[in-house]
Amino acid sequence: MSKLTSRDALKKAQATCKKALDAEKRKILVCAGNGCIASGSLEVYAKIAEIIKSKDIKCSLELKEEPGHPAGVKKGGCPGFCNQSVLVLVEPEGWLYTKVKPEDAEEIVEATIKNGKPVERLAYKGPDGKSILKKADIPFYKKQTRIVLEQCGEIDAENIKEYLAVGGYSAFEKVLFDMTPEAVCKEVTESNLRGRGGAGFPAGVKWNDTLKAQGSPKYVICNGDEGDPGAFMDQSVMEGVPHQMIEGMLIAARAIGAKQGYIYVRAEYPRAVDRLRIAIKQATEMGLLGDNILGTDFSFNLIIYRGAGAFVCGEGSALMGSIEGRRGMPRVKRYRSTERGLYEKPTVLNNVETYANVPLIINKGAAWYKGVGPASSPGTKTFALTGKIVNTGLIEVPMGTKLREIIYDIGGGIQNGKKFKAVQIGGPSGGCLTEDDLDMPLDFDSVPKAGAIIGSGGLVVMDETNCMIEIARFFMNFTQKESCGKCVPCREGTLRMLEILERIVNGAGKDGDIALLEELAVTVSKAALCGLGKTAPNPVLSTLKRFRNEYEDHIYKHKCTSSECKKLKSLRIEPKDCSGCGACAKNCPADAIYQQDKILEGKKKAYYVIDEAKCIKCFACIEKCKFNAVKEEA
Repeated sequence: MSKLTSRDALKKAQATCKKALDAEKRKILVCAGNGCIASGSLEVYAKIAEIIKSKDIKCSLELKEEPGHPAGVKKGGCPGFCNQSVLVLVEPEGWLYTKVKPEDAEEIVEATIKNGKPVERLAYKGPDGKSILKKADIPFYKKQTRIVLEQCGEIDAENIKEYLAVGGYSAFEKVLFDMTPEAVCKEVTESNLRGRGGAGFPAGVKWNDTLKAQGSPKYVICNGDEGDPGAFMDQSVMEGVPHQMIEGMLIAARAIGAKQGYIYVRAEYPRAVDRLRIAIKQATEMGLLGDNILGTDFSFNLIIYRGAGAFVCGEGSALMGSIEGRRGMPRVKRYRSTERGLYEKPTVLNNVETYANVPLIINKGAAWYKGVGPASSPGTKTFALTGKIVNTGLIEVPMGTKLREIIYDIGGGIQNGKKFKAVQIGGPSGGCLTEDDLDMPLDFDSVPKAGAIIGSGGLVVMDETNCMIEIARFFMNFTQKESCGKCVPCREGTLRMLEILERIVNGAGKDGDIALLEELAVTVSKAALCGLGKTAPNPVLSTLKRFRNEYEDHIYKHKCTSSECKKLKSLRIEPKDCSGCGACAKNCPADAIYQQDKILEGKKKAYYVIDEAKCIKCFACIEKCKFNAVKEEA
């Protein structure tokens, strides 16, 4: 397709691509998200493509400008149902094949592509064992509202023609030819779109301030440095619908008068980087990026900046410092980035999901957007649902959805019939919510009242076997290692807190530790330089608030009620199961195991016992015992 040099040329290209996509009466979309790729989805795709070619079946592997074959096989983005990988979606029927393997390719080609029939055995199996073939009927999807992710998994992630075919870049066209920068800022402001990176600051206010700010050039930055453990929302958008995010950035650039933009992506996202590079190349070749876009005087270029993986570079000033070539460390905020941001120039900085919402708001209007979710936090939110839950994956729900619906309706409840205990929301900067919070709406105003934050959207579900002090220790360990070290409260305070937490989970907690933890947590939250440092104590504060009894049990009773902390467990050898082989004693580094001087009836050798006073809880005895004679006791 040649370079587009006018509005009419874009409309014609969209119509051409739509005609070609509509001509494919059946589409086979193999998930090419990270989870499915790890499970072998590229091998599934390659096998299907190989069979199609070998049998000379009329099926396209890439959308052409002119209508081609009546069926198409393509690599799509992440449909979200990650624990059912590999996923293959069949449209327009909406059949979802789960746990697909390369050896299933032959049947998919014969039944679905050649004969238009489903492969029933690949349908999702519900908890009751019944098969559910249609994606829309699967409980995991029923209560979702996919707005940002609507096309993720529905179109080829690496083909701009498919994005054009579903109306891609029409919002940018509207902004470029029909709206003033002021009108764009007003529409985004009226929609009350709040930043999805965690802070929830109104995007339209930020844009309008940057538009009015003095200074040139102005910049647009996309924060794709998603560093929370267990979070992959932005990654899925960048990999599945990269053009949607780029279109949002183009609209922002037009609104504030920027000619240069940056996408900051962490180095751990190589596939997202590759797909963004492809998307930028395609958009540039088509005339949607670069100089004099669509024949106008508007120019905008995008550069991908790969971060080195520092968690602190998710903070705005540290991110901008990294782009400028300096060490990624937060700056004292004398000015807002809308006034003096990148290179001391006015800058708009939003995250991936925020930009991906913008084309929808421009096309459908602020009133439509405010009709989804509560008025104070409208729209939807993507969450990475992980942990001790039946259905793990990427979900999108209206803001204000209750935690109970997410965990039990979408998530399918807790694994193995265990009891729900807590959910860590907002990653290391967030906090834990408990059973008392199950009916609390998840939005930017309600969650902070419970002592947590929505953050970028991580939801780690925990059951009764999780020790909440170990959870706090895990996140504090992450935060302490990722501290940039610039300010003393964060650098030293998190280290001292980590030392106390490690002492407690190792059975060496002492009187006064709880009070000292609280004092340190409050000090760090008030005195740290940046937002990440200020929120670092949140997991500790929230667990102290809700699970103080567990801290007290660890310290005063030397007991972990969840039986997770190994150093607080007792080990004993069951005499009737012990063969007397001595493998446990030979491998004990503390010489804590010795043989009794009596032989049980029916045994050839005397059994062994463990001296609790000497035992260091290394568990080498359990690993070496072939007779399951060494037992753990809480």
